[in-house]
Amino acid sequence: MGFYGVYRIATDGKLSLLVNNFVRPNGIALSPDQTKLYVNDSEEGHIRIFDVKSDGTLENGKIFAELKDPNKAGVPDGMKVDLQGNVYSTGPGGVWVFSVSGKLLGIISVTERVTNLAWGNNDYKTLYLTASKSLYRITLKVTGVRPARIR
Repeated sequence: MGFYGVYRIATDGKLSLLVNNFVRPNGIALSPDQTKLYVNDSEEGHIRIFDVKSDGTLENGKIFAELKDPNKAGVPDGMKVDLQGNVYSTGPGGVWVFSVSGKLLGIISVTERVTNLAWGNNDYKTLYLTASKSLYRITLKVTGVRPARIR
């Protein structure tokens, strides 16, 4: 195709291209109120944020956060959000946690390269991490966003 993009499948099944200027789009997540879309770019080492319009298209794209550390393995890949709107992204050295404003709150350090993450357990306060050779879990004080039910 000559480019890497972000696509949307509408409820009627129609596929549409939303953004076509990424180098390596990877992880993707919606804010709890579904008005913001976060997209990782693994090669560029950042997260971009977009406003989601009522028709499902995007506007106002900009860099939300940079995830770069040349001394540690890992890239922005898997991504999730919690109910407070904090963004969790795999990155160099573990999982990077950002506030709604894009401020780095901290890094959950992992000795292996983390590739993906998911909320789990009944209360959705356990974050599961897939890594090079292991599966990790960490119980947090915040609740993750549950996936929407598919109809």
